[in-house]
Amino acid sequence: MHTLHTLPTRFRRMSSGFALTAAALFAATLLPVQAQQQHAHVHGQLKLDVAIDGPTVVIAMESPLDNIVGFERAPKTDAEKKTVEAAIAQLRAADKLFAIDPAANCKLGPVDLRSGALGLGNPDPAESSGHADLDASFSFNCTQAAAAKFIDVNLFSAFKGARQIDVQIASAQGQFKRQLKRPTGAQAAQPSRLMLGK
Repeated sequence: MHTLHTLPTRFRRMSSGFALTAAALFAATLLPVQAQQQHAHVHGQLKLDVAIDGPTVVIAMESPLDNIVGFERAPKTDAEKKTVEAAIAQLRAADKLFAIDPAANCKLGPVDLRSGALGLGNPDPAESSGHADLDASFSFNCTQAAAAKFIDVNLFSAFKGARQIDVQIASAQGQFKRQLKRPTGAQAAQPSRLMLGK
């Protein structure tokens, strides 16, 4: 059984009570940590973990920085700095990136962004300087979180480097894995619907 210290960094950084709940929910579906680390940095791929617990929906995201800003280092030019500022603003407005089923009546809560290359938060010390990541957690406070049946995900339209999103979901209904792929043509501007149940 996984303990809290063997879980991905994004769960260790959550509040201890919720992190323990998330640990219990994800314990059966997590791959061994070593296997996760081998596949942790793939350009075009993002990882989302969605946990619904009581009145809270938490979405934890792991992504190569290149998917978000188009490069994997600190910005050097004014144009790169503007790109980073725009990406950070989009991530902080997470209720535009993740539109949770209105039946859940959710409001965006704390947003935690971490990237060593961008000087954000407390990044993972194991992050390679040549392959920088951006990790984030987005908390939503809801009056009926359990009523959420879907989340409309707008990451493909917001971040052109994103090609595939691998998702793990933990809720009272069970544990699920989903995969979203970048839509083609005119549909690329539309949100991708992530179903939360069976």
